[in-house]
Amino acid sequence: MDPTTEQHWVLWDGACDFCAWSVAQLRRRDKQGRFRIAPFQSAPQELLQRTTPNSLQRGVHVFTADGRVLRGGRAVLFIGEQLGYGWLTRPLSLPPMVWGVDAVYWVIARLRGKLSRWMGLSEKECLR
Repeated sequence: MDPTTEQHWVLWDGACDFCAWSVAQLRRRDKQGRFRIAPFQSAPQELLQRTTPNSLQRGVHVFTADGRVLRGGRAVLFIGEQLGYGWLTRPLSLPPMVWGVDAVYWVIARLRGKLSRWMGLSEKECLR
């Protein structure tokens, strides 16, 4: 695989310690170099123009090499698929399971400040 043409962008909240921890897990598992990972606060302008600041603050985004924009739970499922967990992510990507994945992602995203503190990743809770 040629990483320069096949890489997918992952944008995350650089102000969130739980997000930073999650991205560190992704980097460790991305042995094939499938992802370019950046905090949305320093992402290329051409990616930022394809979504909204409010959307970026609410959850992870994946900009696929083929031009799709995936958010939240669906972005996580895509990442899992690319990392070789298709046996798990493919069934979860189908309705009604994908709706549950989106709901669980939404809850985790809403609690990420508390999760940062509970996991000992941060001394303070982020405001998001």
